[in-house]
Amino acid sequence: MAHEPTTDFDPLHASDSPGTTQGMLTRIKSWARDLKRDVVALWIAARSPRTPMAAKLVAGAVAAYALSPIDLIPDFIPVLGYLDDLLIVPLGIALAVRLMPAALMVEFRAEAVALAKPINRPMAMAIVVLWIVACLTAAAWCWSKLR
Repeated sequence: MAHEPTTDFDPLHASDSPGTTQGMLTRIKSWARDLKRDVVALWIAARSPRTPMAAKLVAGAVAAYALSPIDLIPDFIPVLGYLDDLLIVPLGIALAVRLMPAALMVEFRAEAVALAKPINRPMAMAIVVLWIVACLTAAAWCWSKLR
């Protein structure tokens, strides 16, 4: 049975060639979409009994942090605020995916496409408590220095 040759050319997105700004924007959007899907897939993997323990721990930590509505480093802090979004989360996802058996990851990614973004309320509360404690500690230290 003869196979037709396949190409990566899409006539609807012919202007999205790699050398153009539009092409770069398309690749960035695709990368962001893949990251979002992988975060949900890791959330699923962390709860699966078939996931190896090391992969489960890393996947759970990365998914909990990425799905938390509150960042450890708030985005309003210049440069550092986006550091977690641009470096820490993608590197954590890459590590968790590397620890995961490939066949399982394919399965979890397929399941992730069908799910909505999960909400991790306990992690959100933990981060809120962490920030409250940090602010109270800083306030107490400043108060002791001003007296």
